[in-house]
Amino acid sequence: MYVRHLTLTDFRSWPRVDLELEPGRTVFVGPNGFGKTNLVEALWYSATLGSHRVASDAPLIRAGAERAVVSTIVVNDGRELAVDLEITAGRANKARLNRSPVRTAREVLGVLRAVLFAPEDLALVRGDPSERRRYLDELATTRRPQVAAMRADYDKVLRQRAALLKTAGPARHRGDRNVLDTLDVWDGHLAAHGAQLIAARVELINQLAPEVEKAYQLLAPTSRPAAIQYRSGVEVVETEAAAGNDNAELFEAALLDALARRRDAELERGVCLVGPQRDDLELRLGDQVAKGFASHGESWSMALALRRRCPYHRSTCSPRAIAIRCAIDWPRSTPPRSRHATRMRCWPSWCSRRASRPPEPCTRPHLSLEYGAFPARRTDDLCSQRKLHQVQTHRLRRSVSGGLFLRRSEHARHPSGRMHRLCVV
Repeated sequence: MYVRHLTLTDFRSWPRVDLELEPGRTVFVGPNGFGKTNLVEALWYSATLGSHRVASDAPLIRAGAERAVVSTIVVNDGRELAVDLEITAGRANKARLNRSPVRTAREVLGVLRAVLFAPEDLALVRGDPSERRRYLDELATTRRPQVAAMRADYDKVLRQRAALLKTAGPARHRGDRNVLDTLDVWDGHLAAHGAQLIAARVELINQLAPEVEKAYQLLAPTSRPAAIQYRSGVEVVETEAAAGNDNAELFEAALLDALARRRDAELERGVCLVGPQRDDLELRLGDQVAKGFASHGESWSMALALRRRCPYHRSTCSPRAIAIRCAIDWPRSTPPRSRHATRMRCWPSWCSRRASRPPEPCTRPHLSLEYGAFPARRTDDLCSQRKLHQVQTHRLRRSVSGGLFLRRSEHARHPSGRMHRLCVV
């Protein structure tokens, strides 16, 4: 699977850009603020219908424009699929598959499968529970596109029930039973949809936990063992999840019981206190929670292990689930060289075992991007033309899956001393 063509219109900083891509590795080179990450963000949006940097779609539209368009042509097993996404702030986004409109944008999920590793992933370890819930839901959606419908249905029920709770408290004091009866109905909807979402998360964690443990051990062999576990405010849900049980009917009954017990507290505060929106993915190193106790290097290793060991990377998955790997904007404050080298070696087994080699001459054209409305152009020797000296060079062999993979280091230095970031897809 690979992206043959990418077209952006009024997306982030790009008024218009057309890129013809090829199988193999593609490197985007330029100074900070050049728009490299925006290109990879567009690919990620095509795969997940969401951004890894912002929660809403409004920032994705270029200033002064009314809408943004992301168009990709994906090649999978020799078959081409064209995906067009129209992003409009404040309104439902539109999508087309092979130039034909679809009812909802969710119908294009699964056409492009991708894995993204970015500096924002450090929030998986150090950030709020919402970051880890988002990680679980996005990964579950990538594996099973129908999870997107579960999330949408649950969010709709959650908003309706939250609005009702704000008015139900005063109504109870007035003796109005109609509002409370309506709340019982929404309790049933919330428990049913919430149980399905929890079951999808637990099923994912059951597959992800042993893989994350192995990946972290490879990345940081001298560190403490890593483990992940689903945490819930409902004791029954947490106990069954720890036992590996992903029975949605059991979770639904537990949620209904918890909603009945917390009814008074919810009416008093006017917010939903029960449901998957309050759960968390706990990351542990040894006997301690990673958040607050992990070092900076351990946090990076844990974040990379979570991304690296996505279940559809494994050989047990369908060949159609081969992912496009994206490594972008690696921060300058990298951990010690030995750990950085270990990270490079612990990507798939076809990677080079040597972590430091002199730069190789480019043997095929790469992409050099001109900012704004200027078209992309190809050069026969990008490194020579840019006069970049590679820093911390790493060479990785081509992925046997034919996907796109990291070719060189994430930073390069111009003779003037300015640092440039490489956005590698």
